[in-house]
Amino acid sequence: MPWNEIVVLEARTKFVLAAKVGAAAFASLCRQFGISRKTGYKWRKRYGAGGVGGLAEASRAPRRRPRDHRPWWREALRGARKARPHWGPKKLRRVLQKAHPKARTVPAVSTLGRWLRELDLVGRRRRRARRGPVLAGAKLTVPQAPNHVWTVDFKGWFRTGEGRRCEPLTVRDLQSRFVLAVVLLANQSDAAVRRAMRRVFVQYGLPKIIRVDNGAPFGGQGALGLARLSVWWLRLGIAVEFTRPAHPQDNGGHEQMHRIFKAETAAPPAATLGRQKQRTRAWVKDYNEHRPHEALGQETPARFYRRSRRRMPRRVGAAHYPRGWEVRRVRNRGQIKWAGRLRFVGRAFVGEVVGLQAIAAGLHEVYLGPQLIGLMHERDAAGMRPAARQGRP
Repeated sequence: MPWNEIVVLEARTKFVLAAKVGAAAFASLCRQFGISRKTGYKWRKRYGAGGVGGLAEASRAPRRRPRDHRPWWREALRGARKARPHWGPKKLRRVLQKAHPKARTVPAVSTLGRWLRELDLVGRRRRRARRGPVLAGAKLTVPQAPNHVWTVDFKGWFRTGEGRRCEPLTVRDLQSRFVLAVVLLANQSDAAVRRAMRRVFVQYGLPKIIRVDNGAPFGGQGALGLARLSVWWLRLGIAVEFTRPAHPQDNGGHEQMHRIFKAETAAPPAATLGRQKQRTRAWVKDYNEHRPHEALGQETPARFYRRSRRRMPRRVGAAHYPRGWEVRRVRNRGQIKWAGRLRFVGRAFVGEVVGLQAIAAGLHEVYLGPQLIGLMHERDAAGMRPAARQGRP
């Protein structure tokens, strides 16, 4: 027993013995020992009930523990959860009540929920990422001239007679209805689409805007719904315009062109991939130069389309930012090194140089060129709060 406990026990013993023989008035004796009268009465009562042993330090544990259920309740809960892995504590409590009708009490729903977490029988909810800036949602652009808006999409895939898979990538000028390309790809990968789009840019120049849906490889889950392909377009100086999810009418003219293409070239498909490509090239020429369009006054798209004056650059340099901004290159995992740690910006921006403009203490806006893509706060260890468009997920 530690020495201080012995000293305390001796002091209590001396007090009760002095009180027993009436060495002084009880209140005076309590003041002499530096205790309250309530404590003095408590010690005297304990001595009377248990002698000197009753003056030892008693356990402070509660006599009754409402939450201290028998261990077998946990095992019963484990078995009920394994039998019903998708049921929560409310339903499982009812199962336990039916399984043990003679039990006086069944653990509360809150207790069962706590046990489920302690027993690792429920998955932990992922914390929602903190929201970044919400930018005003722009309306779909009405084209004013050729190359103002191009629409890009994939026609549903099909197989040729020999079993070769075809993923038609279609590119169309919205104002003139001119089909710039129908490229039969083997897949929808970023690399395949980028090679095809590069050839189109070299042949026809660059548009001001490209309109696409939100699916891969055009859109992603990060800032502003951008993917690596759409980031490449931004770096070329092309604005990216996303249609609303589940609203094919936002690209209605393009979808109509798809229906015509399928009916006239792929229903049924050609026997070989080579013949399918020949059929597709002939169809594009006929669509542009011979097929009249009602929206064009029954004229052909070729009469209205002209190549863009904006030529495809040989090389796209890194973005430049004003003096005083912090500049970082995005690493291969979508991270930048900032404020002493790696912070996630987005895989869509790998290899790009982003700029950080301080707007408050410990808070920076993150830009890709002139485009705001998110907020970076020093206390957000995980990374950037990505920007989103109003009305978009």
